[in-house]
Amino acid sequence: MDGTQYEQKRDREPNTHKTLMLVLALIAIGAILLMVLVRRNSLTYPVDVPYDLHKQNGANALSEFSLQTGKPISDGLVVTAENVDVPGLVLTQEECKGLLFNLEKTEAVFSRNIYRKVYPASLTKMMTAVLALEYGSMNETVQMKEEDFDLDEGAQVSSLMPGDLVTMEQLFHLLVIYSSNDAAMAIARTVAGDVSSFVDMMNQRAKELSMTGTHFTNPTGLHDENMYTTAYDVYIMMLHAYSYQEYLNVSQMSEYTVEVSGSQNEPHTVYHTSTDQYLTNDRALPAGVRILASKTGTTDPAGSCLALVVQNDYGVPYVAIMMGAWDKDNLYANMTSLLNLTMQQIPESQVQASNEQTQSSEELMQLSEDQMVSSEESEELIQMVRE
Repeated sequence: MDGTQYEQKRDREPNTHKTLMLVLALIAIGAILLMVLVRRNSLTYPVDVPYDLHKQNGANALSEFSLQTGKPISDGLVVTAENVDVPGLVLTQEECKGLLFNLEKTEAVFSRNIYRKVYPASLTKMMTAVLALEYGSMNETVQMKEEDFDLDEGAQVSSLMPGDLVTMEQLFHLLVIYSSNDAAMAIARTVAGDVSSFVDMMNQRAKELSMTGTHFTNPTGLHDENMYTTAYDVYIMMLHAYSYQEYLNVSQMSEYTVEVSGSQNEPHTVYHTSTDQYLTNDRALPAGVRILASKTGTTDPAGSCLALVVQNDYGVPYVAIMMGAWDKDNLYANMTSLLNLTMQQIPESQVQASNEQTQSSEELMQLSEDQMVSSEESEELIQMVRE
């Protein structure tokens, strides 16, 4: 090699080195972008109804998360034994009744005494709410009456007063969010003409839904020895309520305000918070779990009860029910234990996406290594030329 050729070759060496470094940088950037894209697609589940990030416990961490809408009950029911145990699951009381059903797979994750007779307490109001949606007009104006407040001592009632004028929609909100017994009574007589006829409608709908272990005697859930249900029938009732978008929207709310005017009473404000302590942030939901639908219930004979439809970070919906807890502490402790199980149920699609992501990452690493080898070989060639 003469002097001129050597000088020309030496002048090209920095450009060759810069080109190799640029190629490696572009490959690295491409690898990072691909990994981000795969990860994003594996965790985003676009659905019809946006999740309300401002009302749910811990939801701010998932700005792109969306919730599923309710599915018709005709899609099928979970068929299971009365007791399905989960290794390692410890509840604070063995005699409780409860379940956790995977709605995507239509299978039982856990069940405990789900066919035994129990008192429904205010879980009854899910049936009251459904019939209000099916047979009532949400725009209808209703005047509250003394009989709506003629209830057992200590029964939960709203801040409404006899004579107040409200809409069926406002009563529906108070029924679902605050579990107002006066709202249940007013809805019943408005829809059916009288409370007794409304109870007949409740039992007819229970029969149509194959709730074979259920009998209603009032629209409130206030205790009656002749009113009973099972945890499995509550699952059916919750599924039916879950199929109505109006129920989902309202039952996710943490609070509600009614401005009452135009009645014989002075204008006043009615404000109540949800009876679900997850929604009010008095109890912490497990990370990655979101509430789609909710209803609480409490009487001394029934104990503390809670029925939920939830969705985990993987987009899988579950029904979770706990009944007969001694108190609120035991209720939420046991429900939280059930909800934790939902994050342990990784769907096959997620596993496959994770495996594909791992494979893509390994291929990119191999490609990068190959490029590094090529770079090293180029450096050796340059060195040989120099020599």
